[in-house]
Amino acid sequence: MRTAFYISDGTAITSEVFGHATLSLFPVEFNHKTIPFVETEEKANEVKALINATAQREGEKPLVFFTFVNHNLSEIIRSSSAITYDFLTTFSDKIEQELKVAPVPKIHRTHSMHEKSYDFRIDAVNYALTNDDGANINNYAEADIILVGVSRSGKTPTSLYLALQYGIKAANYPITEEDLETGKLPACLVAYKQKLFGLTIDPVRLADIRQRRMANSKYASLKQCRIEVREVEMLYKKHKISYLNSTNHSVEEISAKIISDTNLERRKY
Repeated sequence: MRTAFYISDGTAITSEVFGHATLSLFPVEFNHKTIPFVETEEKANEVKALINATAQREGEKPLVFFTFVNHNLSEIIRSSSAITYDFLTTFSDKIEQELKVAPVPKIHRTHSMHEKSYDFRIDAVNYALTNDDGANINNYAEADIILVGVSRSGKTPTSLYLALQYGIKAANYPITEEDLETGKLPACLVAYKQKLFGLTIDPVRLADIRQRRMANSKYASLKQCRIEVREVEMLYKKHKISYLNSTNHSVEEISAKIISDTNLERRKY
């Protein structure tokens, strides 16, 4: 299996995201290694030695995706026994020509706590944790969005992802069997109907997830899951609540679809 390195003098998030996205286009398995905070020439040479050792052991050059502010560090990595891809220089040179403004490199600029969105994201994470699973229904007026759905349909991870990545205050509320029997929205949600977004899921997948939590229970039975999914989708349609099926989507895809459908503001940069 070929190795892919993601290296940076910062968090390496940028090189990792770009690299993974690029490699995902190819039907090849890779051994992924991320190395952040390569901030000195000594550290860069240690990483170079690791790359060279990997190339010798595997008999083929690793793929190395990197982002460095310091040109000297870039040159050390370029001189390794690897196929290297420098994302920042590749694009910044062309953008400099277009903008006619020279870049001003600064380490940790992309993912630092000084970025304008940082406080938004911290506040949003705290909000999501406090308002998880209907635990607190008294401050829904502060919510940017309220995710609803049956138990284990993906509400909590999606709420946390929206908060951490985009600074979106996402509460979530479980639609219970009792709620479904009435066919009405829970009273605490009525005033915030415009903020509601529903999640649904394939009943077979839901039963599998619930079995891991409460095996051989009515809660986890396929029959119960089919009933709840059918009824909750009817509830969404009755009250004109937008919803999506989370079965075949990652939390990243679910979040992106929600933001696209609701026009929520991304507080990321």
